[in-house]
Amino acid sequence: MLGGRLLQGFSAGMELGGVSVYLSEIATPGHKGFYVSWQSASQQMAVMFAALIGVILNTTLTPASMADWGWRVPLLIGCAIIPFLFRLRRSLEETDEFLARGGGRTPSEVLRSLASNWALVVIGTLMVTMTTVSFYMITAYTPTFGSAVLHLTSGDSLIVTLCVGASNLFWLPVMGALSDRVGRRPLLVACTVGMILTAYPAMLWLVDGPTFWKLLAVEMWLSFLYGSYNGAMVVFLTEIMPVEVRTAGFSLAYSLATAIFGGFTPAISTCLIQLTGNRAVPGLWLSFAAVCGLVAALLARAQPVPAPVSVPEARGIGCTAEA
Repeated sequence: MLGGRLLQGFSAGMELGGVSVYLSEIATPGHKGFYVSWQSASQQMAVMFAALIGVILNTTLTPASMADWGWRVPLLIGCAIIPFLFRLRRSLEETDEFLARGGGRTPSEVLRSLASNWALVVIGTLMVTMTTVSFYMITAYTPTFGSAVLHLTSGDSLIVTLCVGASNLFWLPVMGALSDRVGRRPLLVACTVGMILTAYPAMLWLVDGPTFWKLLAVEMWLSFLYGSYNGAMVVFLTEIMPVEVRTAGFSLAYSLATAIFGGFTPAISTCLIQLTGNRAVPGLWLSFAAVCGLVAALLARAQPVPAPVSVPEARGIGCTAEA
């Protein structure tokens, strides 16, 4: 079980950087934020599908059957997408910008570039912390928080998770497009400040007499802040990384934020509740992540946009990557 989950994490982490950079490089002028936001938006389809499968299994199987074999069903269904991914991967052409750079680089060149740009990787990690903590809080942790902490039914918690996925799917491309018009930094600052000011009060209101509708309302608000922030953040992360280390720097920053902060959000939230006896304390963890995002948004600077370079028609397959 542990090995399988680690493989899932490695595969997802390896894809994020390449996909985001690829979308940024194929985007039409003035629409980069909208294009890149679909990297995160597409993940919400998985959140919604997984929540729907959970609702169906919880309503059709007994608790004993669910514990015995039912939990394996979503994993088996997830494997069905693998052939489609291979097919999609082989159909992609390299972007003109990637070909203009002369293709990929050796591992040693990538490592040297990362070392010389370590400060940007740290800023990127802080920036992504707000995203990963928020995402894991409102998706992965919601079923556990709703049932184990708030003592709502598992079905109610999964329905809320399904609604969160739909809300994320709406806000991510909308705010990605808005960032193309108003800029990335105003959205990043506004959303992080909003999370700092409201996350803990919202959680206090929720735990003071929790109901399905209060859980839904709080999660919808957190989803709005997450979607608005991430819609601008992902494309901004591709823009602050120098071109020679764009994919590797993006991937490293995202992976570090997920491994150190975001991925441990359910465990940290559970531990904080046990240590403090305060069921609203996950809101403070969200606020901490927002502080990290705010500091990064104020420090980060986008790289100069290179002049377009004409290249022959791409004939290769794959995605943009330094290595």
